[in-house]
Amino acid sequence: MSLKEKIDLNKLPCHIAIIMDGNGRWAKMRGRPRTFGHKNGVASVRDTTEAAAELGVKYMTLYAFSTENWKRPKFEIDALMHLLLQTINKETKNLNKNNIRLRTIGNLSTLPRHIYSGLMNTIENTSGNNRMTLTLALSYSSRWEIIETTKQIAQKVKDNIITLDDIEQEFYSSCLSTAGIPDPELLIRTSGEYRISNFLLWQIAYSELYFTPKLWPDFRKEDLYEAIIDFQRRERRFGKTSEQI
Repeated sequence: MSLKEKIDLNKLPCHIAIIMDGNGRWAKMRGRPRTFGHKNGVASVRDTTEAAAELGVKYMTLYAFSTENWKRPKFEIDALMHLLLQTINKETKNLNKNNIRLRTIGNLSTLPRHIYSGLMNTIENTSGNNRMTLTLALSYSSRWEIIETTKQIAQKVKDNIITLDDIEQEFYSSCLSTAGIPDPELLIRTSGEYRISNFLLWQIAYSELYFTPKLWPDFRKEDLYEAIIDFQRRERRFGKTSEQI
């Protein structure tokens, strides 16, 4: 029986989030510049996204570029931005072919104007797709998101639009950039690192965490299947006892 056949399609995680880590190390192991790893990581994005959609996963969020990544050398940032634009332009056809909608979260105002425009074009061109929603976290960090959300809510209180009593968990979630999307049930991180790295901290409160030593450019659909099978073996209690479930 193949790994795919072992997956219970009735117990799929609705939303999978992935911290795509290891591109630089993958390239270094081959004596190549870090940008070589980023380019090869694109194939992993395509393979993993299409595999998830084929299974029936409804939402996937990929950590593509953090606010902290702006601290990297300029030549690497420029290469990443060029690769991002090149990829979204090239992949628009495949997204539509697979009925996948693209959206983004993050501080998009910090992106170069031509990158932002290209991104918005692909988002518009795929907006009618409904098989799966693929979200790219770009210039994103969870602490930035939480602070920005808190500022927006504080302003609404100041303007007497809401009261302090209105601020509950569901309301706060509805003000985040991921509003309208269920919280991730499964968070995958590649490269063998055991960190969350400022990613979806509010949203992953009850996510199952899966860490793999695979570097991102080597991650393929079979690795996704393994993560989902591991997820399905776990007992998710949400504070309850086993007997209550």
